[in-house]
Amino acid sequence: MSEITTVYHKKIDKILGNINKVMIGKTDIALLSLTALLAKGHVLLEDVPGMGKTMLVRTLAKSLDCGFKRIQFTPDLLPSDVTGVSIYNPKTMEFEFRKGPIFGNIVLADEINRTSPKTQSALLESMEENNITADGITLPLEQPFFVMATQNPIEYEGTYPLPEAQLDRFLLKLNMGYPSMTEEIEMLERTSNQHPFDSLEAVVSQQEVLELQQSAAEVYVDASVSQYIIHLVRNTREHPSIFLGVSPRGAIALMKAAKAYAFIHGRDYVLPDDVKYLSPYVMAHRIILQAEAKYDGKTNQQVISEIVHHAYIPTRKDFG
Repeated sequence: MSEITTVYHKKIDKILGNINKVMIGKTDIALLSLTALLAKGHVLLEDVPGMGKTMLVRTLAKSLDCGFKRIQFTPDLLPSDVTGVSIYNPKTMEFEFRKGPIFGNIVLADEINRTSPKTQSALLESMEENNITADGITLPLEQPFFVMATQNPIEYEGTYPLPEAQLDRFLLKLNMGYPSMTEEIEMLERTSNQHPFDSLEAVVSQQEVLELQQSAAEVYVDASVSQYIIHLVRNTREHPSIFLGVSPRGAIALMKAAKAYAFIHGRDYVLPDDVKYLSPYVMAHRIILQAEAKYDGKTNQQVISEIVHHAYIPTRKDFG
């Protein structure tokens, strides 16, 4: 490992250390969130209230010396409330564009399913193309640009399920899960006097985040691993329990996530195990099950796990 790479991984350890100071027992979620950031993707956090979804995003943002914006999605939120609006300036007698909260480096889209599909769609262009079109003018977003959205899966009144086009823009979909009893006791002890979040400081600059992303993109993917990715993706299109399989965008997302995951673990090459581990997080929210499969009680994660379990995994002799 080169000296530069060692420095990068010290930065990664500091980011994860910051998150683990606040988020007890969520090491895997912290690792996956950082994977998405370095892969230039976005994350959808889904879980019941009070599980720390918003705190995770705030902690990650505070660990990075980047601009942080929060959008609280509500039923009356308009697309212009996200992207920005043109306001007439009587002094210049011209309209001036006032940038919305989407013009941030780390954007928290809180309770994204509480707003209308029209407003949800305001995020589509920014998440895929890293720019915003307003009043016929395309404006680039500042880099890095990273969206972490949260949603509550158990409340249905006043919510709007995310359309498939929106879900496909998220690199990973994660669930926080309840902490263990030991973790919950530690949580009480840590927050009894002062919340650990209050004492956090930024450990990585904006430029260093960009450098980490570039290094992650340069990780090597062997042809056999690429074939493994395509094999998994194509199997979702042929599986009898799946009505709509993973798109080509999903295959690219899985490769990018595997690269970033390998880089975080100090490797400059992707292993099949990286792809295997990440597959449920990348692919489960990109498929639609057949009605019969839903009736039988199958979940998206179960079907993806079944596909991964039966797929041939490349071994050392398959590497070129």
